[in-house]
Parts: sequence; C-alpha cells; structure tokens
Amino acid sequence: MNGGSSMQAVGRRAVLAGFLATGVMALPGCTTIGRPSYTDIIENLLMLSSQRAFARLTQPDGFWDSQVARINMPVLFGRPGSVAQKIFRSPLFKEKLQRELNRIAEDGARVAAPIVYDAVRSLTVTDALALLRGGDTSATTFLRQSMGSGLVNAMIPELDRVMRMAEDPILNTAVNALTGVNMADAAHALALEADNAIWYEIGAQEADIRAHPESTNDGALIAALKLAKGI
Repeated sequence: MNGGSSMQAVGRRAVLAGFLATGVMALPGCTTIGRPSYTDIIENLLMLSSQRAFARLTQPDGFWDSQVARINMPVLFGRPGSVAQKIFRSPLFKEKLQRELNRIAEDGARVAAPIVYDAVRSLTVTDALALLRGGDTSATTFLRQSMGSGLVNAMIPELDRVMRMAEDPILNTAVNALTGVNMADAAHALALEADNAIWYEIGAQEADIRAHPESTNDGALIAALKLAKGI
C-alpha cells in the first residue's frame, strides 16, 4: 500500500470511529443508546437481511419464485428402484412434486424465522469489523455457522406434520414409490433443502443491502457500509 492509500485508509477509519463515538450512527434497539458498536451494525445488517428474506419466502410461491431459494428435487427422491424410476421418468410428475415441496417449505420458513431473529439478537461476534469489511455474504455465513443444524432440527417436525396433513397425491405417490422411506424421511430431506434455500436467500438479501445500503433508510448502516468498503 502506498503512502496516499495509507493516509486514506486511516482517514476512513477515523471518520467511522467518529461516527461511533458521537452517536451519529445510532441504531434502534442498541444496548448503548446513541453509541452503536460494530457488533450493533452487524446485528442490524443481519436482522434486515433475514427479515427481507423471510418476508419473501413466506409469501405464496416464495421459494418457487426466488432466483436463489427454489428447492430442487431432494436427493432422497433420486434413489434407485423400478417403481420410482418409472414414476420419476415423467417430467410433469417431477415438476408437480417439486412445486409441492417448495410450497410446503414455506411452512418451514415460518418456523425458522423467529429462530433466526433470536439468534441474531443473541449473536456473539468476536470480530465484527472483519465481518463489516468482508464479502457480500460474510455476515450471513457467520450466522449460519453459529447456528449449525438448528434450523433443520426445528423445521423437521413442522414439515412432517404439514406433509402428512396435506395428503397430496403426488407427494404420497413419490414417497410410497421409495423402498424403506416414510414421510418422516421425506420431511428430513426437505428440511435440509429448505435450510440451504433460506440461507441462500438471506445471503442474497445481505449482498443487496451491501450494494444498495440507501434502500434501508438507516443512516447508521448506510454510513458504516459505505465507509467499510474503504477501511
């Protein structure tokens, strides 16, 4: 880094530090009124990202219409078997099954949403500045790693319940065609796919906020994200 770049970086750090110290970047709900920390900013970024993601995914056809969250056929339904191979040979049947699974995943997202929000509120960030300076989905990746398989485990019971109550002929035919597979297995497989889809959507929303911070109408977040690009 040359001298000019070094001075510019120091200047940006000083400006951001000044915002934090004076409370110009105050965030709603911060534990220290008027003096948000880097952790506060990351939490706000994650809360906005997850709220936008779940608002989209819990709408009718939310998963299906998403460019990043549409769920493909779970691996479970690709198991070999003479009956299954005959059934899944039909593109129309596969599309109907995929659409039904994406629809059911919406119920999983409704269960997952408050769990993610609680995780954001209680998140322990060891290096918030690094996340602020990180890639487009760095905060989402950190949150997902901190939660582990929490969403999968939470969604399985609800997806199992919904799949049984739906009594969808397409879904029932698909499950019955697989040897040694029951609805609980199908719910587990769908939960794994829904988990990936949810995190993809949250990550996409984080990336969009980073690219267009003005869309948040949050002065603190706007200033932090803009300055972080040059820190």
